[in-house]
Amino acid sequence: MTQTTTHEFQAETRRLLDIVIHSLYTERDIFVRELISNAADALEKFRHESLTAGEVFDAHLPLEISIDLDEEKHTMTITDTGIGMNRHELEANLGTIAHSGSSAFMEGLAEAAKKDVSLIGQFGVGFYAAFMAAGKVRVQSRSWDGSEGHEWVSDGAGSYTIAESAGLHRGTRIIMELKDDAHDYAKKWKVEGIVKQYSSFVPFPIKLAGDTINTVSALWTRSKGEITDQEYSDFYKFIGTAHDEPLYRLHFSADAPLAIKALLFVPKENFEIMGFGRVESGVNLYCQRILIDQHSESVLPEWLRFLKGVVDSEDMPLNISRQSLQDNALLAKIRKVITKRFLKFLDEQAQENPEAYLGFWKSFGIYLKEGLTSDYEFQKELGKLVRFESSRSEAGTPIALAAYVERMKEGQEAIYYINGSSRAAIEAGPYVESFTQKNIEILYTLEPIDDFVLSHLSEFDGKKLISADRADLDLSKSETVEEKEAASKKEGAQLEDGDKAVLISWLKATLGDKVAAVIESKRLVSSPAMIVNPDSYMTSSMERIMAASRREKGQEAAQSKKNLEINIASPLIQRLAALQKSDESFAAEVAAQIYDNAMIQAGLVVDPLTMVERNYRILGRAVGGS
Repeated sequence: MTQTTTHEFQAETRRLLDIVIHSLYTERDIFVRELISNAADALEKFRHESLTAGEVFDAHLPLEISIDLDEEKHTMTITDTGIGMNRHELEANLGTIAHSGSSAFMEGLAEAAKKDVSLIGQFGVGFYAAFMAAGKVRVQSRSWDGSEGHEWVSDGAGSYTIAESAGLHRGTRIIMELKDDAHDYAKKWKVEGIVKQYSSFVPFPIKLAGDTINTVSALWTRSKGEITDQEYSDFYKFIGTAHDEPLYRLHFSADAPLAIKALLFVPKENFEIMGFGRVESGVNLYCQRILIDQHSESVLPEWLRFLKGVVDSEDMPLNISRQSLQDNALLAKIRKVITKRFLKFLDEQAQENPEAYLGFWKSFGIYLKEGLTSDYEFQKELGKLVRFESSRSEAGTPIALAAYVERMKEGQEAIYYINGSSRAAIEAGPYVESFTQKNIEILYTLEPIDDFVLSHLSEFDGKKLISADRADLDLSKSETVEEKEAASKKEGAQLEDGDKAVLISWLKATLGDKVAAVIESKRLVSSPAMIVNPDSYMTSSMERIMAASRREKGQEAAQSKKNLEINIASPLIQRLAALQKSDESFAAEVAAQIYDNAMIQAGLVVDPLTMVERNYRILGRAVGGS
């Protein structure tokens, strides 16, 4: 005669069931993941034990997980052929909170449940998740030791029964009688979607209605040498919901300081810069092939959100991996290891195939720039990866900072850069004249954000990064003897000291609050004047960005005062000095136009109406008007 016994749940287990059933049910899909994960654990335990065992009970059974659905009876059944449980194990494992039975644990779960409805599984509650969808749960199990099978039954109300059950095979079967509002879990489309989202890479076949539905291999767990390019391509398309081929792939594993396996892909296209909106992180976090965090925002920094792939760490204990992932010290270590490894990989690719890397930089360089301006921790690695055009590079072909450093002149102490809307605009402007004359290479930053990037980077390979529109720029230390002699000869064509002082004083008085100071330039060659920023940390392009940001917020986009540097050797400036003595009113018009021209060359805003009207007055005088 079959003996049935009734048992009361532990007090803490009853409280847990109450929290699970009444506080967390809105994320009930997760119960399928939990039960499949438990089934996979049971299969793995059996596989391990059977390696050293002599004879094995039900040795003919394939190691697999089966899901059976009955829409008419509203039941869902999950069966595994794993290690199974005897009567004592059923009571110990399902009647108590295994390894977690403490008041502190319950307090934490109860408090967290008030804030987050997606917690099931995050505290290792495992099996109890079944009651989220089921009004009654039957567990039929037979241990691998061949002892008689038993059935555990409960409605989650506070007690359970255990009775012998004849004719069971090795393993565990969980039969769930679904609640009225959970009948969808007896439908194939519903369950198949959940399994493919959370449990696609379980290392045992998962069969639904007789068909295996986890057909994609967990490639990151296999050796690179045994994986074909086609398998990598198929995996990328599956995990990244992509249709193209990846641009790069990185498959690596690490044992120290953490055990990590990762498979990352760089897509060919950047849909964010194509106007499709901000992309969502495409890297999923797994623990022993079970999805823990889809599109994880914690496993990589935000500026690497374009990556697709998988990160799996077996070092993540179950009770940690399923807690809230934000601000987790373990995840911070994982993020650091993976980020450094990926940046090292990019540097290797740039060395091996510079042309292909430039293709990557064109599409995804904006993300690395974002990293440089927001993440100090990886600045050294990112500095190796940025690319900019320069006065010695071909148009459209940016170079590495390392290439610039290799070509630096003897005595040159800094890396110089200048921002402009285009290469042509920069080369036609006044800021590169002295660099050209002294044969000093200068980087061309063609995007407004580039100045923020280089100012945040600050230095590379021990060389400071300096903007060419800084007021305190001094190139004299890198001058050759020939260049110093040429500069000395140039001084002979300049104004007398008295006339020079009068002109500078008059220009400052005439331009008034428009300028902070008027200064004789030591770097202009042919241009009559240029605008420089007295603040050595603020470039013109940075000011343009800040002004645009203020305008977007409805704030007044005020400009700081600039210095006007004048080229005393310029014929225009020398004639202006003479004109100031003979026709001060017209000289003031010319001075204002010189200032506006310099502002435009610096990319800064001027009043177009005022400038055009003045320009016509000057043209009128030039053609003989009054």
